[in-house]
Amino acid sequence: MARTVARLLAESLEAHDVDQVFCVPGESYIGLTNALADMNSIRVVVCRHEGGAGFMAVADGRMRPRAGVCMVSRGPGMSNAMVAMHSAFHDATPLVMLVGQVERKDYGRQALQEQNYSKMLADVTKAVIDVNEPEQASEAIARAFHLAESGTPGPVAVILPEDIFDETTDAEINLPRPRAMAGPRPEDLDRLAQMLAKSERPLLLVGGELVHDSLYDPAVTDDLKQLAESWVLPVNPTHRRPQLFDAAHANYGGYMGIRVPPALISEMKKADLMVCLGERMTDSVSQSYIFPAAPQPQLPFVHVWPDPNEIGRVWRPELGMACSPYEVIKGLLARTPPADGAKRRGWVDGLHAIHRKLLAKTWEPTTDGVNFAAVVCEVDKHLSDDATVTSDAGNFGSYLHRYLTFRPGQLFLSSVVGAMGSGMPMGVAASLRRPGKQVVAFMGDGGALMAGNEIATAFQYGATPIIVISDNSMYGTIGMHTHVRYPGRPIMNSNRLTNPDFAAWGRSFGAEGITIETEAEVGPAIAAAFAVKTKPVVVHCKTSAIQMSAWRRYDLAETLP
Repeated sequence: MARTVARLLAESLEAHDVDQVFCVPGESYIGLTNALADMNSIRVVVCRHEGGAGFMAVADGRMRPRAGVCMVSRGPGMSNAMVAMHSAFHDATPLVMLVGQVERKDYGRQALQEQNYSKMLADVTKAVIDVNEPEQASEAIARAFHLAESGTPGPVAVILPEDIFDETTDAEINLPRPRAMAGPRPEDLDRLAQMLAKSERPLLLVGGELVHDSLYDPAVTDDLKQLAESWVLPVNPTHRRPQLFDAAHANYGGYMGIRVPPALISEMKKADLMVCLGERMTDSVSQSYIFPAAPQPQLPFVHVWPDPNEIGRVWRPELGMACSPYEVIKGLLARTPPADGAKRRGWVDGLHAIHRKLLAKTWEPTTDGVNFAAVVCEVDKHLSDDATVTSDAGNFGSYLHRYLTFRPGQLFLSSVVGAMGSGMPMGVAASLRRPGKQVVAFMGDGGALMAGNEIATAFQYGATPIIVISDNSMYGTIGMHTHVRYPGRPIMNSNRLTNPDFAAWGRSFGAEGITIETEAEVGPAIAAAFAVKTKPVVVHCKTSAIQMSAWRRYDLAETLP
């Protein structure tokens, strides 16, 4: 059946179970938006900045078993969206980016906004697919989704010339390719089982690929819990993947995030085996490549990841398994647990005791604003079992990982690579994907004004996130690094920020606006925020700059400008 390329692309997206795409409208792909409007089966969420649209698509790709989809115009549009591409690439998150291009007859002439995307995106994509022939359009969509969701998930860019959309073709719709998932070799499972049985002090790190697997099979977290209990193993969720294991469970062995507190990491370093299940491994997780040490780990290291190119790339594993981590969990559960597994109970209990002590809801008052710990602890009281929490990048995020009691069923969304500006758009995307459920978006004053304008998108489409802004009037993380690297010197004025009244700012968009200036106001303000159900809420928290993170504060107030 002859159809326009634009219609073929739209129907191909529909065939891949896409129900919404995020964009900032652009003339270079207006033919596609026109076709989507005719079909009326895929919601086109019009955003206020391509970076925000990209982060919304990244978040959407983490909430369902399908890559998120973003559409951007050529040149400036794609340049704005690159922060989301960078995040998706480093975070191993599936994303399909549809990018407009100049007309084919103008290639190479430096036509208005022309870019060579194969060069521009080479370091932040798994593939760049140019669609120069109408017959290749649907095939390109199918290949993009397959590549984005397979092996190490990541972003794929599909480049669409402006003049191709109105051409017609008899090409058929390419249906989704079946998910290819490798299972563990029996001999590798046997060896892993033997290593675990022998170990007295193992660590079981669980990461993002298990989050990906759980989108296809919700039993992942229940089976992980069963494995931990029956084999007597401590479970350590990795950087910004806290929802994989109940933080209150007796086998929770501590959060393996960035800069693990000394009391916990010093105990972890007594381990005699490290098993990484679904963790790609980065400098953040490895504490800057020292645990495990790179390239030669100081303890037996087992790396389970679905992409063989990733295993052994930085660390030399004692055992590498290029397969689904969930298949490894199921394979171990099918085997008889070690008869002497109880020998590890003291090790597991010791790690958990340190974790519980670190998780205690205690903090010291501050004189230059509210200690953000008070706010986060109050939010924790209100979070439902199916709540979604999003976080921008910044030191304020340390309070979330110290004071929120994450558990399976909840979602945590953030830029694992630490890109600022992700918190608001991810919160909007979560509220659109899970209408009627709690969504709390945390951000600092820096990130709030990077992509905070997406609150307009929330209001336009009926999203209702609670937006909690920690306003200490500075780029807090950079202030901390300056203080640590150059002690005794004042924090540079370039770190200081002049901010609006964020509550009034929120109200100007139609949101509810609430201000917290003292610790006594925290309880009533947070309760009031959760009581609002029909529109976004902005909670403006005037927080301490002296308390630089959940774990440390400046020695003297005079170190601040």
